[in-house]
Amino acid sequence: MSLPRLSAAVATALLLGYVVAGCSSTPSSVNAASVKPDKDRKPAPDFALKDADGKVVHLADYKGKVVLLDFWATWCGPCKIEIPWFMEMQRKNKDKGFEVLGVAMDDEGWEVVKPFAAQMAVNYRLVIGNDTTAQAYGGVDALPTTFLIDRAGKIAAVHVGLASKRDFEDGIQQLLQNTAPVTSGDAPVRAAVSPK
Repeated sequence: MSLPRLSAAVATALLLGYVVAGCSSTPSSVNAASVKPDKDRKPAPDFALKDADGKVVHLADYKGKVVLLDFWATWCGPCKIEIPWFMEMQRKNKDKGFEVLGVAMDDEGWEVVKPFAAQMAVNYRLVIGNDTTAQAYGGVDALPTTFLIDRAGKIAAVHVGLASKRDFEDGIQQLLQNTAPVTSGDAPVRAAVSPK
């Protein structure tokens, strides 16, 4: 391979790596975080967002379940890679107390999300997100950004950008194995969270 071709190949590989890492206006690194110890977990902020049927969804509705909370968009390439994984994880683990909840960050809302969800045959609940919700979760600057939330409603892991399927599966299995009872003091933060 000639030097110009090699240079072009390297440049293309670097560009693809940037695109696959995450969709954002600024470069982001992929943080495939392992599950945090219980003592280091913080309550996941609650929210009130509408699903495709217009029903209001609160994170607190999922108390006692392990939740994969995915901030994504229809235009995000890495999101499209992860969505089939999440559909498979929903199928495999739904009966074990696991739920996937997708928070679409598309400006056009259901106009683009409904056809996309139908085309992909998404089998988990979707809601339309907003800036207030994104800020409550630390300012979601890159898509996808995915949170694993334990049965007590606490954030156990955060993945920014495209993470490996294995990282998600391992984290989910670890959290599902914890069957400790959830007390009323362990519910997600119910108060409205204002942007930072």
